[in-house]
Amino acid sequence: MKRRRFSIEQIVTVLKQAEPGMPLADLIRRAGIPVQTFYGWKKPCAGMQSDRMREHERLQDEKARLQKRVAQPSLGVAILQDAASKM
Repeated sequence: MKRRRFSIEQIVTVLKQAEPGMPLADLIRRAGIPVQTFYGWKKPCAGMQSDRMREHERLQDEKARLQKRVAQPSLGVAILQDAASKM
C-alpha cells in the first residue's frame, strides 16, 4: 500500500476540526487516517499554526541532517581505533 503524505495545511485543518467538538471517530474517518496518525500529529503540533509547523518540520529535518553529519566521522574514528587496537 502506498504511503500517503499530508501537507502541513491539511494536518492543521484536521487538527483544527478536532477542537470544536466533532466526534473523533467521524473526523478520522472523513480524513482517512488511522487514530495513531491523528495522535502522532496532535502531540508535537498542538496549537501551532501552519507557518510554525512548517518551521518546526524544517528544524527537525536540519537536526536529523546535523546528527548524521556528526555520526559519520565518529563512526570512522571508532572503526580506525578498533582496527588499531587489533594490530
